[in-house]
Amino acid sequence: METFSKRHGYAVSEEAEITVREDAPDGLRNFVIDVAEDEYGCDMRPSTLRPIICRILKESSDSNNWSEYPNIDDEVRWLVRKCMWYKVYDFIEKVYAFLYEKEKYQHEIDIRKVDVFQNEINEYFLEKGIGWKLVNGQIEMRGTEPFEKIMKSAYDQLESTEQYATASKELHEAIIDLSRRPSADTTGAIQHAMASLECVAREITGERTLTLGKIMERNKTMIP
Repeated sequence: METFSKRHGYAVSEEAEITVREDAPDGLRNFVIDVAEDEYGCDMRPSTLRPIICRILKESSDSNNWSEYPNIDDEVRWLVRKCMWYKVYDFIEKVYAFLYEKEKYQHEIDIRKVDVFQNEINEYFLEKGIGWKLVNGQIEMRGTEPFEKIMKSAYDQLESTEQYATASKELHEAIIDLSRRPSADTTGAIQHAMASLECVAREITGERTLTLGKIMERNKTMIP
């Protein structure tokens, strides 16, 4: 059942200034496990989370830990706490994938569990100023609210028209490059973004064989 604040519309996440990119604060590391284990949400057991994090870190589980709480839970939290920051985001993706594949395998896809996990993680990112977002199971770079609105608008408009399919793909690749861990590929992002702009410019002007530079020379008022 939803909480009082959500039922009455008070639980609107306020966007904090983005201050975290190449880091995974301790609060996030604990929160991911809390959400995954929450009996009213994803209801995963520590013994289910342990092989996921062990596989990511290429670690062996402690055979002396056999009880769910506190032993295995403590082990999972210790592994998540000590790992490199970008491995935490790998862990988030793998937990999402497990929730989705488990229900898919059972032919009873419980979208609610997957959505609960994704929504909780994204709310945390938003409220704690973490510049990432979980989209359909993949961690992507997140910008400020105005940036996100512009990107979504641009992507939606390109997606809605078949002739801009290539431009849409290039824009998506730019976001992927910005989302690379541990370091964003800013050069690749710029190249893909410019390629997307070039595709659009070709369609607008009908000059489908020219480069963006040549198009701008011939149409000086198109891009001030």
